[in-house]
Amino acid sequence: MSPPVASRRAFLALGSNLGDRPAHLRRAVTGLPDVSAVSPLYETDPVGGPGGQGPFVNAVVELHTRLGPYELLAEAHRAEDAARRVRREHWGPRTLDVDVLIVGDEVVDDPPELVVPHPRMWERAFVLCPLADLAPELVAEHPGAAGIIGTALSGGHVRRLGDLVPGGVGATRGGGITSGGATTGGVGTTAGDGATGDGATGDGLASGGGREPCE
Repeated sequence: MSPPVASRRAFLALGSNLGDRPAHLRRAVTGLPDVSAVSPLYETDPVGGPGGQGPFVNAVVELHTRLGPYELLAEAHRAEDAARRVRREHWGPRTLDVDVLIVGDEVVDDPPELVVPHPRMWERAFVLCPLADLAPELVAEHPGAAGIIGTALSGGHVRRLGDLVPGGVGATRGGGITSGGATTGGVGTTAGDGATGDGATGDGLASGGGREPCE
């Protein structure tokens, strides 16, 4: 009989640029298992994909879970299906995108289905900014990550919004890293609430995961 699987720290990235974007993320968080913390929302210009897309709203969710990478991928698919995501074009507009970023120390190399850690997460400010709110020590381990965050924030390519769920599970654990005098993790200034309605807030999660190839 195999020993029970220990709980490990995992991170999922969420994004939406269609409909009521914060509401899509909020419902996804509510439906995910073992959630222990949720980053603030960030608005980001789309990365890749067809032109003319609206901005995305992004967040990162931390889980303490016994689920493995493929089980978490199944949870990501369920959340996307619940948001009625339609896949018409690669990296096109979407109601919800959920990517598996990290699952403890596990490594999966099964493209295009799943690659863990996510192969592009350390290059993308719209993942790094919310991840730094929850796990600044992980972001600080990767050379260049702080510079990517600082450049994105100072250039306005990534804009911090309000908390998705004030208090409780939605509260971040603070921390952050420093880049050029700007602290990330209480990253930048708040550009608005972004946690209610669609308004003018939004950011995109254009990385793979979900059912897109890990490119």
